[in-house]
Amino acid sequence: MNKKWISVLQIAATYIGTVVGAGFATGKEIYEFFTRFGFLGLIGIVFSGLLFSLIGTKIMIISHRIKASSYQEFNNYLFGNKFGQLINVLTMIILYGITSVMLSGTGAIFKEQLGVPYFIGIILTLIITFIIMAGGLNGVLGINSLVVPMMLIFSFILWITIDFPSTKPTQHLYEWTAYLNPLLYVAFNLAMAQAVLVPLGKEMDEENTIKWGGILGGLGLTIMLISYHIALASLTNVNSYDIPMAEIIQKFGMLIHLLFLFVIYGEILTTLVGNVFGLTRQIQSIIHMPEKLIVLLILALSFIISLIGFGTLLSFLYPLFGYVGLLLLVTVLFFKLSTAK
Repeated sequence: MNKKWISVLQIAATYIGTVVGAGFATGKEIYEFFTRFGFLGLIGIVFSGLLFSLIGTKIMIISHRIKASSYQEFNNYLFGNKFGQLINVLTMIILYGITSVMLSGTGAIFKEQLGVPYFIGIILTLIITFIIMAGGLNGVLGINSLVVPMMLIFSFILWITIDFPSTKPTQHLYEWTAYLNPLLYVAFNLAMAQAVLVPLGKEMDEENTIKWGGILGGLGLTIMLISYHIALASLTNVNSYDIPMAEIIQKFGMLIHLLFLFVIYGEILTTLVGNVFGLTRQIQSIIHMPEKLIVLLILALSFIISLIGFGTLLSFLYPLFGYVGLLLLVTVLFFKLSTAK
């Protein structure tokens, strides 16, 4: 495999790993945004996948052309300096909130599935994140290149082993949220993912590499969303679990269950690392401080917020951030690439 296609796969893996966080990996956010709407949810997933491929790729290409090192520079270019600063503040709040959700999600895995205290799971994750962050962008690419292939393998296993329950196409036709949720889902995730996609776009040598990386990333996300949707639709009382996907995997035996928990943990970790990386780049562009000190401060604040609890954070923050991200989605969607220089 030549260097170009290695870079394409790294971009795709990093894109997938950034989007697939605690809510995705555990199944909670997929149920809230898609599965509870049955057949319409499946249509929404396909539409979301197309938007992920299109808009994620455009964000990276714009960043490549304007050589934006951080999402602050990207938003200032896209929205102008004054309004861009407001968007940057909102983005920073989003990243802090979601970083806290990721930490809280790791605590939930240790507590609900392994019987290990919530607090210990979070502390272990903080230590691992700090070690990975010491490698900078290479650390972010490395952890995603390791975890994402495992995620896709488990998605394939789900796809071929679980029957999709029959649902009536007309069941949720008059629920307006079923139509809005795909947009909110993509908007929320892109508002978060730009922290990684922007510097990633800048670092790549060729636009063609970025284009194929973005397309494959969107395709991979679509495959994972569909497989998780099918699995969640087969589980009764799905909304009563913090980690419904782990309940589904249990039927495959203890070894597969433990391996899947490891994959879920890795999925959460990739998003956590990506968020911390983006926040670090943003803060460094404002305040000149040692990178390791910034990382420590970010993790400490996120730890405090994470003590609120996984379920509470997820149900409150995700829909709110979806509306904030809509502005970014619409702006990038209608942005003419020919003007980015």
